[in-house]
Amino acid sequence: MARPFLLAHLSDLHLGEPPILGVKPKKSLREVIAAIEDLPNPIDAILVTGDLAEHGKLKEYQLAGEMLAGFGVPVLTLPGNHDDRATMREAFAIPGTGDAPIDYAVDLGPLRVVVVDSTIPGEDHGGFDPAQLEWLDAELAAAPAQPTILAMHQPPLATGIPDWDRVNMSVAERQRLAAAVERHPQVRAIVGGHLHRVAASTLAGRPVLVAPSAFVQARPNFETEKVKLRDISRGFLLHVLRGESLASQAEIVAGPASL
Repeated sequence: MARPFLLAHLSDLHLGEPPILGVKPKKSLREVIAAIEDLPNPIDAILVTGDLAEHGKLKEYQLAGEMLAGFGVPVLTLPGNHDDRATMREAFAIPGTGDAPIDYAVDLGPLRVVVVDSTIPGEDHGGFDPAQLEWLDAELAAAPAQPTILAMHQPPLATGIPDWDRVNMSVAERQRLAAAVERHPQVRAIVGGHLHRVAASTLAGRPVLVAPSAFVQARPNFETEKVKLRDISRGFLLHVLRGESLASQAEIVAGPASL
């Protein structure tokens, strides 16, 4: 039996101080790394869908890079609403200049990952410049036969949680993205973070998958105006490409990290 390609998908590390809810983000990430190391099969690459840093400081990105380097596999990063594009570029040698959107594609062999920056500097909600979606359309057209994951921070779905839907991605933005994706059948999934909980939907007939936070999780209260975070678990997604088929699972590290 041929070995599948395994992509570990982390999100919302929030490395920095002070701790939130008594939880130290470095300790939380260390627990997630240990869980990845404990998997029966070694991973082939790591994707982190934003909010690596709490304050967008170089030392926070350097810490993330140092902690994830031990796997010896490619580490792909993209910005979230807490991140600083220019500093992230410096820390991870990401293509582009300064604080321009971080859009790029990486050929990982069996799998291609296309990163499109959904962040709007100074805002929590996401969206795209028209030029970004033109770039995305052309980038997807460049490799029509290669199974592809599209990655961003703010995921293109609704949660039913009022606070999260205000700071996520609008219906209009989701429709614009769907128009760019629907012409490219090699896109197997659209993945993101931002929500601090596992969520799933579809867009243009493709699964939309949200990774849990590697730090703290959001409580799913659908009748309050403000989301509350809890120290109950941390986790990651595992995307598995076997041949042409992509499957995804959530791995949860149970128990509070503040103990």
